[in-house]
Amino acid sequence: MSLPSLSMPLPKGLSEDITVETRHDIYPTIDPTQSYASQSFAGKAVFITGASRGIGRTTAIVFAKAGAAVAIAARSAGALEETKKEVLKAAPEAKVESYVVDVKDTAQVQAAIDGAVKAFGRLDAVIANAGSVRRFEGTMDQEDAAAWWHTMEINVFGVYNAIRASAKYLRETNGSFFAVSSMAAQVRMPGASDYCTSKHAVNRLIEFIALENPGMKAFSMHPGNVPTQMNVDSGAQDLGIPAEETPELPAATMLYLAGGGADWLSGRYISATWDLGQVEREWKDKIVEKDLLVNKLDVHV
Repeated sequence: MSLPSLSMPLPKGLSEDITVETRHDIYPTIDPTQSYASQSFAGKAVFITGASRGIGRTTAIVFAKAGAAVAIAARSAGALEETKKEVLKAAPEAKVESYVVDVKDTAQVQAAIDGAVKAFGRLDAVIANAGSVRRFEGTMDQEDAAAWWHTMEINVFGVYNAIRASAKYLRETNGSFFAVSSMAAQVRMPGASDYCTSKHAVNRLIEFIALENPGMKAFSMHPGNVPTQMNVDSGAQDLGIPAEETPELPAATMLYLAGGGADWLSGRYISATWDLGQVEREWKDKIVEKDLLVNKLDVHV
């Protein structure tokens, strides 16, 4: 099945969003400048999967500049070394540990997180950023079954492995857990059943993480449409979905949330493109009262 042309209707669910100003880059509410100056994460430690490039690499840099010790994990040792160099270039005094990990491997993820805690003495935030996507084409029965399931394993089981390994440490520090989700969690379109379903499942998983760990903060976050290799691989831009956001936008958003900027959003789906200051001013009461930004059946008659 070929991709829809730009003249065709946008995928179902693409417009299911709250009405706030759309941000494409760092903006005042989440500006990390003060965190950098105060070293607000000094003495704290962060573990990031999918840290070999893109959003993961930028997030490691942002947290390190705020004073955090950073553990970076990915499948490529060479790419991790490049990330480490970039982190130390931006924050020369940073403590950085790297771990070659396949997030589908429960034992590898556990060993890496245990190793990070041993190295740093604690764990304050875990960012499950590793992800996988196929090009958005072909009905599910036309796709290779192993490739379809691989997307689910990386995007769902990989997040589960991260929280399974880190929950006991994050409970000790009342820390934060982030799953990098996607606007695709709300989207339904032919050709993307594995990716969209996996991200929808991640949103529900975050709800359970928050329920089971009341002292911990847990967020499922659409990072924006960042021009990463995954974005190119998906063919999303061919669908008329532009990649307009910088990787600094989701990175700074996670720094802001991990620092306690909006704990009331824990257990919910959010988008880095939302102006979180405006969300708090105009939407907080309604979101809390009606328990919004979670997966549930909503029937209007």
